[in-house]
Formats: sequence, C-alpha cells, structure tokens
Amino acid sequence: MSLVQHFIDTLQRHLPNGGRVVIGFSGGVDSRVLLRLAALYRAQRPDLELLAVHVHHGLSLHADQWLEQCRSWANEEQIPFVAEHVSLDLESGDSVEQLARNARYQALASHIHPGDVLLTGQHLDDQTETFLLALKRGSGPKGLSSMAQCALFGGGELLRPLLDVTRGDIEHFAHAQQLTWLEDDSNQDTRFDRNFLRHKVVPVISERWPSFNKAVRRSARLCAKQEQLLAELLKPELEACLNSFQGVEIDKLSRCSELKRDQLLRMWLDAQTSVLPSETQLQQLWNDVALAKSDANPNLVLAFGSIRRFKSHLYWVTPQQDITQWSKSLTMEIPVLLPDGLGELTLSNSSGHDSLMTLSRAALTEPLVVMFEPEGLSAHPYGRAGSRKLKKLFQEYQIPSWQRRRTPILMMGDKVVAVANLFVDKDFYGSDCELVWDK
Repeated sequence: MSLVQHFIDTLQRHLPNGGRVVIGFSGGVDSRVLLRLAALYRAQRPDLELLAVHVHHGLSLHADQWLEQCRSWANEEQIPFVAEHVSLDLESGDSVEQLARNARYQALASHIHPGDVLLTGQHLDDQTETFLLALKRGSGPKGLSSMAQCALFGGGELLRPLLDVTRGDIEHFAHAQQLTWLEDDSNQDTRFDRNFLRHKVVPVISERWPSFNKAVRRSARLCAKQEQLLAELLKPELEACLNSFQGVEIDKLSRCSELKRDQLLRMWLDAQTSVLPSETQLQQLWNDVALAKSDANPNLVLAFGSIRRFKSHLYWVTPQQDITQWSKSLTMEIPVLLPDGLGELTLSNSSGHDSLMTLSRAALTEPLVVMFEPEGLSAHPYGRAGSRKLKKLFQEYQIPSWQRRRTPILMMGDKVVAVANLFVDKDFYGSDCELVWDK
C-alpha cells in the first residue's frame, strides 16, 4: 500500500464530520511529509479545513529562520499557518527534551477545538526509541505502551498516522515528491538520550535483529491492551469515587489496597493530563496531599497543572483563564459554548425526569444571561430556608475555591435564576424546562 493511501485510510477511520485537521509542523522530514499528505488528501475533500501550527522554542540560533521557512512551505501547500512562541524554564530540573515536548503539546492543544484532529509525525523508529526510553526509566505497562496511534487530546484527538511507517519509507516518499525539509543540528547531539539511542544503540540492535522495530511495536501493543483491560475492569470503581467536579474521594481510595489505589489514581490523572506522575510523585500525592493535616492546603505541582485537596477529595487543577468578565445570552434549546473548555450550557425542554435544575418557563419573563462572577450576588435555593450570598452558598455546597468562578450562573436582570448543577432559585423553580451543563 502506498504511503498516500495509508494516510488517507487512517484519517478516514478517525476524522469526524466537521472537524479540522491541525498539523504539528516542525519542518523536519516527518512533518514536512505530513503537510504534503494532508494537502493531497484535501484534493479529494475540498471541504476539509487544515491548519499548520509551528512551535518556536527559541532553543536554536536558526529558530527564526526555521519559522519563516515553515511558513513558506505552508503557503506553497495553501494551508493556513500559525506560529506559537514558547519559553522554557531551564532551571526547573527537567530535561530540555521533556520541557520542549511539554511546551509543544501545550501550545498545540490551544488550537484543538471539539471534533478537531491533531496530526503529529511520529513513526515506527520513534516508537522503538520511546519504548527503550520508557524501559530505561523503569516504566510499567502504561509507559511501555509507548505512543498510541490515536488518543484524546484537548477537545479533540491526537492522531499519529505514520506510526506504523519506517523513517526510511518517509524519506523515500519525501525524495520522490522532491520535498525539502529542515535539519535540526541538535538531532546529531548524542548527549540527548533519544539521539543517543537513534545513532548509537538502535542501529546496532537492528543490525543483529532486523525485525526489532516490529517486535517492539508488538510488545507496546500488548502492554496497551493490558492497560485497556485493567481500565475497563476498574472504571466502575473509579466512577464511584468521583464527584461532579471530577474530584476523587480520599476515603474510598483509602479502603483499597495500595496497588489498586495507585492504579485508580493513575487512571484518574490519565483522564486529566497527558503527563502521568512517576512512582515517587504518586507516593508524594498520597502521603503529602491526600493524607495532609486537615487544616493544610497541600498542592503537588506536575506538568500542565497541580493536584490539590479540598474537604475529602483530590482535584486536578490546570492553569485557568480569568473569565469573570465573560457573559453571553442564553436562549431556549440553543447551547452556549462556555469559555476555557468548560463545555456547553443549554436550557432545554424538560425531559420529565426528576431534577433539581428544572425551571418554570412562566417565570422567565426577561432575557437570560450566563456569567461567572458571583461577587455581590445572593440567591434562595429551592427547598432551602432563606437567602444567602453566593460566596456562602458555594461554601455550603462544598465547591472548591478554584471552581467558584468557573461555575455558570444564570441571570435574569439582577436576579440569580440558577447556578448550574447546584440549584435553581425558589422564584424560578418549576417543571417546564431544564438547565443542562454538559462538561
């Protein structure tokens, strides 16, 4: 099968209707080939929306020149181009490779909307290197699963359409298409672990065992299947530990064996972030955060976010936009897309089932607005005695402090109609329609 057909078949299996294809475009041979393959695929699907995103790390003296070259190639392929500048905290203690990877994916994630697919150029040789790096770190089955061809990412999916293709096949296609690409001089620096494996280790292994790449692919796939089975078996138990804000209950975890507890925590974090904790960090999570004194405010910082405790739950907290000035009108049956990845809010015709979030349509006599700033607002939740300030109500409903300005408030004029997933004010409670927050 040709590389073009392999690419098309892979995309057709994973690309949802209406989604964009976003290409992580470094300018190296792998991503240069991806750019050409995406352009060839678009020739068959003129309605397909493409976007090339180049991440400028500033680590090389040639970084500015590379950016402009990538922009030029994207223009040649008639693919819209965006450059993202990132800076790395070189004093953090993490390797430059890890810092650059984390910053790159964080920048790419900002361009992935619901239904979009991010394409990256990793191939079979990269998979072998990733497997060996995981082995060097002492990883378990999750790490040895290496890279999945498809995974959830941001609001959409991450797809590696070249993961079963060798570097040699990619270079052969590039030459046949008369493509040019960037050669990063740092790729020859064997002080970096991946480069050391690529230039010093894998060639020796492959010379002795020519099918080593395929054997690694099979082992990684088997590890991934074992992880999938474990997740399937433990998913009901994890869901029983979660609250509406995806916080995981410490008391329920403490009743599990250490093995099960650690696996549940890994599964919980896997749904929140792409960088999982090490064995040491997992121990810190439990001993220093979950088991901290009741009056403490523990916080374990990891890549892309941190783990905090509130009351009896652990929460994954990501860097958050200030959305307190955001507001938008809400109309019956028309979903409102909330900011900063908070999902959708819909006022729908009541489905008839019991819900604390049902309203009286007759009471909604003025336009409705969704907002997030609770300061100065009061409400009288249906079924409770007396009016309270929202600040006090958030405390009574045990909403974590960092979620209180990220919970949608439905207003009619200066009156609080409802707070999503918490309560409806007594003056607006009814059975005609329902406020649904789809996260």
